[in-house]
Amino acid sequence: MIRILFACAIATTAIAASAQSANTTATAARAMPANTLITVTPVEEISSKRIKEGDKVRFATIGDTSENGAVVIPRGSVVTGEITFKTGKAIGGKSGKFEVSFRTIAVRGVEYPLTGVHRQEGRGNTAAALLGSILVSGRSALMQPGQEARAFTAAPIPY
Repeated sequence: MIRILFACAIATTAIAASAQSANTTATAARAMPANTLITVTPVEEISSKRIKEGDKVRFATIGDTSENGAVVIPRGSVVTGEITFKTGKAIGGKSGKFEVSFRTIAVRGVEYPLTGVHRQEGRGNTAAALLGSILVSGRSALMQPGQEARAFTAAPIPY
């Protein structure tokens, strides 16, 4: 009788361990794929007047990003971008421009790589320059909180 109980206990333990291992493998296999679109907005105003190439700028995700009904990237997740191109406004109505390359996103304390570039241009003033004076300049490029930009995940994000 004791042998039967001992064999049942061993079999139950083996089945539970096998089920737990299968559950862990299924959980580890769940990941949002690379190249998933996320929509972000700057945390504070970005102006071509006050930035330079190499500056880091912060963005936040606008909404939750879900995969199979699970929220993988919560709204408000912090995104880091880098200014990779910048021109100031110039004589002749030329506007200021800059590009932000998205680098990372922090999800539940872990950083994951991003890809994508957003180009922001100021409004030119070419018509005024042609009609008026060569001394007329364009406007600085400006990106405000609430303005949307798109980035993409560069690696799978587990959930």
